[in-house]
Amino acid sequence: MASFTTTFERLIRFQDEAGQPRYGEPVLSSIHDLDEAVSQGTLEATVWEGSNIFSLAPTTQILKVKKLLPILTAEDVPLVKCVGLNYMKHIQEGGRKPPPYPSIFIKPRTSVAGFNEDIPIPKLAQDDQLDYEGELCIVIGKTGKDIPKNEALQYIAGFVSSNDVSARKWQRDPAFAGGVPQWCFSKGFDRFAPLGPVLVSPKLVGNAGNLRLQTFVNGELRQDTNTSDLLFNTEDIVAFVSQGTTLEAGTVIMTGTPAGVAMGMKEPKWLKDGDVVEVRIEQLGSVKNRMSFQ
Repeated sequence: MASFTTTFERLIRFQDEAGQPRYGEPVLSSIHDLDEAVSQGTLEATVWEGSNIFSLAPTTQILKVKKLLPILTAEDVPLVKCVGLNYMKHIQEGGRKPPPYPSIFIKPRTSVAGFNEDIPIPKLAQDDQLDYEGELCIVIGKTGKDIPKNEALQYIAGFVSSNDVSARKWQRDPAFAGGVPQWCFSKGFDRFAPLGPVLVSPKLVGNAGNLRLQTFVNGELRQDTNTSDLLFNTEDIVAFVSQGTTLEAGTVIMTGTPAGVAMGMKEPKWLKDGDVVEVRIEQLGSVKNRMSFQ
């Protein structure tokens, strides 16, 4: 079966100097140079063209990047699938046992947000419950079903950093969520899934199984681990969630969060209005979003 074919290592969506939206591969030696190059107006990108993000081909044109745009929008993403318990230390801090199989829930496409936009927090998600979850995301590049584990990487367009914003009362409090924890409603509000600015190919990071992940709240480090702590890796997840289920191109899979969330603290540091959460993953860049109580 043909694999998702691409020759880019990193892909961005940007506005050129004429104000036109474009896709391109940034001319960078390191992802660490991205923000500085954009702010200084020195970033350039090799233009990629096509009918959509999953059918692009490179051109020889190089343009200056005026502004970075979200790499994925709700129109690009049919569904967001999520793994609920997937880092060993996070499972332990939540007082749970490792699941025998990945625990799956979904977010709607309307939860997709840009890497730097404000996240609107509805009133029912505000008081003493709003939490962050820094996560590695898989982006499916080619539609597939019943994907064998040894072919999983062939269906992946790349990886992005993300934040699985969560309302814990509606997830775990029996007075709100009932007797069993539920995830879809508590994590599925509009813009509760900001996605990173750069789509990074498996060509560059393999299965993304050895990347440092850090989450900061107002500059304070809250999460700091490596994706090597994942219970189920990229190939495990893609093979599992595609059983009997069509994974459409554009599907985003959030792979779970490590230890360090507010929920796991003795005195939880819930997110407040105006708090800025940054999720930074080695080689993938950052999402950095302000919480905006409505």
